[in-house]
Amino acid sequence: MTDNTTSHHHTLPSLRQAVRRIARVHRVPVETRARLVMSAVDLARTEIAAGRPVRLEACAEPSPGGAADQLVVTLDTLSDLTADRDGIADLPLPAQFASGGSVTWRMPLPGRRGDGGSAGKGGGGSDAGTVLPAQNGGGAAAGSGCPTSEIHAVEQELRAVLARLDSLTAEHRRLKHEIAETNRGTLALYVQLEERDEQLRKAHGQTLRELEDALRPAPIEVDGLEMAVHYAPAGTDAPTGGDLYDWLQLPDGTVHITVVDALGHGVTSTRGALNVTHAVRTLALEGHPLESIIARTAEILMPFDSELMSTVLLARINPATGDLFLANGSHPPALLLPAGGEPEYLEVRGRGIGYPLPGSERLLHVRMGPGDMLILYTDGLTESRKDPREGEKRLVEAARRHADRPIAEVPGAIAEDMHTVILHPDDTLALAVRVPPA
Repeated sequence: MTDNTTSHHHTLPSLRQAVRRIARVHRVPVETRARLVMSAVDLARTEIAAGRPVRLEACAEPSPGGAADQLVVTLDTLSDLTADRDGIADLPLPAQFASGGSVTWRMPLPGRRGDGGSAGKGGGGSDAGTVLPAQNGGGAAAGSGCPTSEIHAVEQELRAVLARLDSLTAEHRRLKHEIAETNRGTLALYVQLEERDEQLRKAHGQTLRELEDALRPAPIEVDGLEMAVHYAPAGTDAPTGGDLYDWLQLPDGTVHITVVDALGHGVTSTRGALNVTHAVRTLALEGHPLESIIARTAEILMPFDSELMSTVLLARINPATGDLFLANGSHPPALLLPAGGEPEYLEVRGRGIGYPLPGSERLLHVRMGPGDMLILYTDGLTESRKDPREGEKRLVEAARRHADRPIAEVPGAIAEDMHTVILHPDDTLALAVRVPPA
């Protein structure tokens, strides 16, 4: 069984009272009632202002699922309301629009009592279940005789709105408190992570320094020679690389220096370079001729590491006489800066480890005098701009510019000058040997 009400309205107060009464009769929740009243008035405002009446119809009917009744409120106008898209989107209570100016709201109702006939009387007052008379003259009858009830209904709606506002305010405060607590926890965690990261960076740096010390021996102290070295990896993420050196004083008093550049970067190339330097050191200590050491190193290592490719430069210096011997396997030539002469690249042909027919084709012999300086390096120093010839010219200029500085500063100063522009990053090694002035 359904409850039907139909009325016509020429004024907004009349419509407002009728909608509110229907909602109260059917015990619609106060907040929903307020939204329904506001939505109906919003849609009828233009029609009534133009002098056109609106028709309001309401009925209680079973919901499609049959579980509970629902209130169906329909507002009919003479205009097509679907044209006002913005007004439809902004309605306090969403509605279903039909062509021809019909708007329908469907709202679930609380449980019904009795045989399913009229609505319960508890929340609707004495007018529950009645049919509103048609309001053709301005709607005075819809609200006449019950101004106090109308005011009470409005107060109910205001209280519902205020209660909802208070609830949202309390929820907002709670969420702000939770966010503040979360932010404090996040900040504390961030500080802990920063401290932990700093500890790890320090430990990582210490480990790398220890690794550098183990891989790259400090300059040896030999009467009659000054020595210094500078090394820089291609990137901070790979602090070790394939550029290595070794120097030692042999039993006969001569100083042996090995410079190695193994193919690649990182730990893999470091392993190959270490194998080369260790094999060369062993052969040098065993007394093998300098000109045969590169070829012999290849014979020893290639059966165990067929992928190894490395350039090698060997220098043998007699501190007492200044005699310098060089053997080369595909490595950039050493640079000699005589104290009273022109710089000279000491070219020696040969092939490195992993190349066909490895070994130095000959020994180069020159004599270093007081103040003379020898620069040994890897290609990362001269090929940072991808032009080896241009890099060799710049190296001569940089070596001249810093030749008179303390030996410990010379390799680093040269590298700094050479790397003002880096187009091709690579591991860089620069090693300086100088005969002290007389």
